[in-house]
Amino acid sequence: MASSQEPWNLENGGSCNLKGSSKEIRHGRTAHNMSSSSLRKKSDISLVSKIPCSLLRQFFKNLQEVILGTKLSVLFPAIPLAIIASAYNFGTPWVFALSLLGLTPLAERISFLTEQIAYFTGPTVGGLLNATCGNATELIIALLALHQNKIEVVKCSLLGSVLSNLLLVLGTSLFCGGLANIKKEQKYDRKQADVNSLLLLLGLLCHILPLLFKMNYNTDGTTQMADSTLQLSRVSSIVMLLAYSAYLFFQLKTHRQLFEAQVEEEGDKVGSEEEAVISFWSAFSWLVGMTAVVALLSEYVVGTIEDASESWGISVSFISIILLPIVGNAAEHAGAIIFAFKNKLDITLGVALGSATQISVFVIPLSVLVAWIMGIEMDLDFNILETSSLALSILVTAFTLQDGTSHYMKGFVLLLCYVVMGACFFVLRTPLHKVNAVTLGVESSTGGGGGLAN
Repeated sequence: MASSQEPWNLENGGSCNLKGSSKEIRHGRTAHNMSSSSLRKKSDISLVSKIPCSLLRQFFKNLQEVILGTKLSVLFPAIPLAIIASAYNFGTPWVFALSLLGLTPLAERISFLTEQIAYFTGPTVGGLLNATCGNATELIIALLALHQNKIEVVKCSLLGSVLSNLLLVLGTSLFCGGLANIKKEQKYDRKQADVNSLLLLLGLLCHILPLLFKMNYNTDGTTQMADSTLQLSRVSSIVMLLAYSAYLFFQLKTHRQLFEAQVEEEGDKVGSEEEAVISFWSAFSWLVGMTAVVALLSEYVVGTIEDASESWGISVSFISIILLPIVGNAAEHAGAIIFAFKNKLDITLGVALGSATQISVFVIPLSVLVAWIMGIEMDLDFNILETSSLALSILVTAFTLQDGTSHYMKGFVLLLCYVVMGACFFVLRTPLHKVNAVTLGVESSTGGGGGLAN
């Protein structure tokens, strides 16, 4: 084991000093950044440097670093193809599929650009920037779905992101890492998992209480159930956002040392660059532009998801809970698996648990409060099937990570849990809008009966 250590935080961390080194990483590496950096490739700017015009040379250099600086650059053509398919009405399933593919490299590039900006802003601002941009794709899709009043799509997509991180990403990483290091004992710092598990349990409590509240009121036949559940959800959302703010302060200021992890190989240079490759304003401009493209593709996804569901014969629930998180976070997930292969589980846990925590106690409650501002009645009641899936996922993950060691059997069990849940939502073929109509009809006629799964 190398004597030097490289610090990183979980999904939204800051930076610390490299132990055993006199240099300071000022921009603040995070697990999310380090995961995405495993998919980046060094750009050859020898041809670009020969361009005589300085402005043109700078433009092509930025273009090469931003567009061609990732192994996922082959997916960028899906973006103009999605726009063309939408403009010329090639069919909504094509628009949906191409938009999903186009979102994959954009999510990784946004992580790259936020890291470049963090070189100039310092670790604290960089950590806060990652706190808001770490799951930018999910947040934008949720806000656009809210704008179109598709509340169930918002709930299912965000729930699916949490399930995907806890079971699919973590399970695949532990399984592959265990097989690749079958003769080694894989260890990780359990303090990281404890903090995130605690926040995930808080988020779970805030999801369970509105469901129990509604079921109790249904039993009593109270007509004010919906308003009371909505009020409870909004209060719970404010509490979760306060907890997330404390979580950021905990990571960035008071307890950064808890999120340090050991590097297995002293010569490993992954993510160790200490210089920005593009300027601050270039990175900021590209970030704004790519965020706009993400918003455009997300609008395509939200607007065509129901047509794609009918065309493919797959329920909207399955597309929202299973397909959207897998495709939208493919780059981040691949990075987590790569670091698990290298026996660096602290980064893997930082990606999986950190992203799940960010969705659970930041993106979901933020969506509830934004819906409140927009005059849309979104609550935290995800219905029995979805809430039960979330609860079991969090509990299984917490039990899996309780001893600070890992092997491939743990990852295999997590993967099997995800397969079973995916099969459950696959056979649930009732369209969301029909389920909502049936649920409202049952409650209005009987005054009870509990919610139906979407």
